[in-house]
Amino acid sequence: MIPFNAPPVVGTEVEYMQSAMSSGKLCGDGGFTRRCQQWMEQRFVSKKVLLTPSCTASLEMAAILIDIQPGDEVIMPSYTFVSTANAFVLRGATIVFVDVRPDTMNLDETRIEAAITAKTRAIVPVHYAGVACDMDAIMALAKQYQLYVIEDAAQGVMSTWKGRALGSIGHIGCFSFHETKNYTAGGEGGATLINDPALIERAEIIREKGTNRSQFFRGQVDKYTWRDIGSSYLMADLQAAYLWAQLEAAETINQRRLTLWQRYYDALAPLAARGLLTLPTLPEGCEHNAHMFYLKLQDEATRAALIAWLKEAEILAVFHYIPLHSAPAGERFGRFDGDDRVTTADSERLLRLPLFYNLSDNNQKTVISSLHSFFGQAG
Repeated sequence: MIPFNAPPVVGTEVEYMQSAMSSGKLCGDGGFTRRCQQWMEQRFVSKKVLLTPSCTASLEMAAILIDIQPGDEVIMPSYTFVSTANAFVLRGATIVFVDVRPDTMNLDETRIEAAITAKTRAIVPVHYAGVACDMDAIMALAKQYQLYVIEDAAQGVMSTWKGRALGSIGHIGCFSFHETKNYTAGGEGGATLINDPALIERAEIIREKGTNRSQFFRGQVDKYTWRDIGSSYLMADLQAAYLWAQLEAAETINQRRLTLWQRYYDALAPLAARGLLTLPTLPEGCEHNAHMFYLKLQDEATRAALIAWLKEAEILAVFHYIPLHSAPAGERFGRFDGDDRVTTADSERLLRLPLFYNLSDNNQKTVISSLHSFFGQAG
């Protein structure tokens, strides 16, 4: 079976994990944590990067940091993972879902303003498939209405918008290092990018269970105390060691994924030209990271038939999110603003193909050949 995904392995992970084990410090904010954070601060030009146990934890941390209160409203796409919404619902917010663009499946920036009310506190763009939302338009709206922008850049590590790293443009950015992402911290992991200097001190306190422990260990205070609400949002240094191996090879991983992505695109372009499927779109200003390669089929029935066809050939291809606004919790904790023209219809015909760092050329050729066979065209 050709899997849909396999965690990236570069070969130095065990060595660094053994080094972390021998250091005697396995909890958060050890040497490997600092290396990873410094690398990301420099590479992505962020004021402060803090490793977390997951992107879910980063989003929850962001919701606390911007003081989301019961009754506040947060705007985001419905076509996203449940953590994007849950983080703000946990603080009592109402989620206002807005339709997505058909070309990128990203939040439709032209529909955000109509969803803004006196209760709106934040906009949460989700960079689907590592392709940037129109951050110029979103940041302009945020400035006009005095709103926070929390970038859900779970899929966007190493992607850019007009030369700026995704996650570094909004007030706060959230990364994922889950095993399904381009880079992993050994299965789970995340990072919070604090791009507004005014938020840095409180972010450190929230991440350290509401204490000023980070300042204490830097010698800035003589003892640490409980200062604010917070939780345990630190990644273990053992996981950071695994992540460090991946970050050292980030360019290599990125280039390999881009090669695989482009090979899919070129091989399937003839099918798209015949109107049998739609290929991904990269708007001007976007430099993507090949996080995924997806197709849009003509309808849900065609997608189901193709999934079955590929499975018979021992290839695992999968669809993605069920729109949150149609889920029981989405109906309870949120509402859809405006018309659902794209979100549901396109979610029902989107299919993701196997794409991961260690995918072999031969296995990718098998996937491509099977796709051509399904559409009755010789590979």
